[in-house]
Amino acid sequence: MLREADVVACEDTRRTRALLSHFDVHTPTLSYHEHNKLVRGRELLRALEEGKAVALVTDAGTPGISDPGFLLVRDARARGIPVVPVPGAAALVTALSAAGLPADRFVFEGFLPVKPGRRRRRLEALSALGMTVVLYESPHRVAATLEAIREVFGEVEIVVARELTKQFEEVVRATPSAHLERLDRAGARGEFTLVVPRGE
Repeated sequence: MLREADVVACEDTRRTRALLSHFDVHTPTLSYHEHNKLVRGRELLRALEEGKAVALVTDAGTPGISDPGFLLVRDARARGIPVVPVPGAAALVTALSAAGLPADRFVFEGFLPVKPGRRRRRLEALSALGMTVVLYESPHRVAATLEAIREVFGEVEIVVARELTKQFEEVVRATPSAHLERLDRAGARGEFTLVVPRGE
């Protein structure tokens, strides 16, 4: 599919070009991310309307899940342009399947608010739902999120998954305090998926 596309829209052209090069794919790349989604989205829609094939990829996970990919898909569908999904790894489902926590009813929150008060209020609302909660977090904010989880949910065992489906994949089940100690020793690198059990 990437070979057949006229252009590959991606978050980081350097990372995507390295991947394409590894598989001897020479399709041109174009950046499409949170900071240029409106301008670049219009450009990609014009290409689609001209009959060009655009492949949308992300650095990690599935396009449209906690990234601006949904905007491009929404706008393409609104114009009657067909969208063909290609199944692949999504951290939320991968983490749930490896967590060993109830997944019959869960809520995917994505990234929590940055501000501490808003983050805590959102966690309190999620706690009241009585469902397993799946969150995404960056390495720069994972410690603050773990502290907020500890404040709201207590010292329940949660799963912290890192770099899922990649070389340095980790899936660790422990209390928020134990995760904080481990991250303090080892450092927080990569993208994180947190799975918090529902209240029993």
